[in-house]
Amino acid sequence: MNSRLLTLVAESMEIASETSSTLKAFAVLEVLVRAGRAVTLSELMQATELPKPTLHRTLALFEDAGFLTREPGGRAYIIGERLSRFGLDILRNDVGASERRLILKRVASELGESCNLGVLHKGALMYLDRAESNWPLRLQGPGEAGLSPHCCASGKLLLAHLPSANRARIMEHMSLQPFTTRTITDQQVLASELDRIVTSGYAIDNEEYVLGVACVAVPVQNADGEVIAALAVQGVTARLPLMNAIEFVPRLKTAALAIGSTFR
Repeated sequence: MNSRLLTLVAESMEIASETSSTLKAFAVLEVLVRAGRAVTLSELMQATELPKPTLHRTLALFEDAGFLTREPGGRAYIIGERLSRFGLDILRNDVGASERRLILKRVASELGESCNLGVLHKGALMYLDRAESNWPLRLQGPGEAGLSPHCCASGKLLLAHLPSANRARIMEHMSLQPFTTRTITDQQVLASELDRIVTSGYAIDNEEYVLGVACVAVPVQNADGEVIAALAVQGVTARLPLMNAIEFVPRLKTAALAIGSTFR
């Protein structure tokens, strides 16, 4: 074997080794994302089968980059802000995003009001997408900081469908800030409202975030039946009283079913 061929073989083996190491490193992030909770070093070692020194180096690299962080006390790891934003951006731009956009625009056109698709992100409601109505008066979105879920239909709906432990943890840290005189500011009242949402299959915002604006949201489920997003319609009460918005629930649920099929 000539020297040129030997060099190519060596380079190929090095690339293969680097590729394997890279994939194993990303397996650490995959474990953290799928766990949905803090994961200890021993659990990561068992799940990834990485040697302890390699795992330590990988964790330090991702921690410095903001992809993961340690819980107080430093005994377990959780996903970091950078990885969390990365995941949200993927949902906004994955292969199903354009299909969801078409469905969202179609239902907004049918209802004649603005519609949005939202998810819970680090305890706040974030929009994946919005389709605006042609009316001149529109409601500004919550922006990058998101919106507290207690004051909006989509936020309450997503809270309602969380596992009880996750719901309790988020509610424990919510300030229940009053945005209007109609905002729910009592924990027990909010808990009762969340139970009602699960039973009825939809959530409402009865001028709880902005006076004069009503909103109704329905769940979006994936193939496993998990509620992963909320589809909502909103409008000013002068043209869309809350009771009229509630009448849109069947059409919203049809659209939500179509949107759910795009999360593959």
